[in-house]
Amino acid sequence: MAPNLFDLKGRRALITGSSQGIGFALAEGLKAAGADIVLNGRDAAKLKAAAKRIEGADMLSFDATDHDAVRAAVDAYEASGKAINILVNNAGMQHRAPLEDFPADAFQRLLQTNIASVFHVGQAVARHMIARGHGKIINIASVQTALARPSIAPYTATKGAVGNLTKGMATDWAKHGLNCNAIAPGYFDTPLNAALVADPTFSAWLEKRTPAGRWGKVEELQGACIFLASDASSFVNGHILYVDGGITASL
Repeated sequence: MAPNLFDLKGRRALITGSSQGIGFALAEGLKAAGADIVLNGRDAAKLKAAAKRIEGADMLSFDATDHDAVRAAVDAYEASGKAINILVNNAGMQHRAPLEDFPADAFQRLLQTNIASVFHVGQAVARHMIARGHGKIINIASVQTALARPSIAPYTATKGAVGNLTKGMATDWAKHGLNCNAIAPGYFDTPLNAALVADPTFSAWLEKRTPAGRWGKVEELQGACIFLASDASSFVNGHILYVDGGITASL
């Protein structure tokens, strides 16, 4: 095996929603593998604080749900001479409510944040990758890409869409030299899951339901991301890689 198969030196990675949680952990992992990092988020203060923790990181502040703003920010960044070789579409949100009472405005926010953003940022970055004939797009899906739980049906719908959009990206863009795949995390201890982590009943259920018997640590997603961002995955396209402690494999 080539010794530099997982080496990301000389490549630049944009990670959306990367001021905290999974996005920040993935940025740290890609940095450790040699990539230059571009952080993104809507909260300027949190983004600036995150950038201070990753040496040499750039900040690209845009709303991933705003198609025109995304296109303008990506095009301007590329025009500055800094090519985006790796894109991690991580921006996401959650809202819990019984489906019969689920607020319509919350449903719309989920659609825009969890799936429309993947289209907006993916398209803006892919146009430049296509021109270069190479690029890596990694979308963050979920175990809810394949499974469902009470009170999160709209979230499940958006993550199912992320899985199929990933396949669509691969189908359209593989011929241009792009690898488009997804990572589907199981249950990880993140700010998005803070309420569940704090619920002893849910944590007990999760430990019994997951073959690994525990919550995931965000650092355990880094290896999958480095693999999909590197030359090691040169013939992997349209794949959804579940990193979930076995929860999707076991009844």
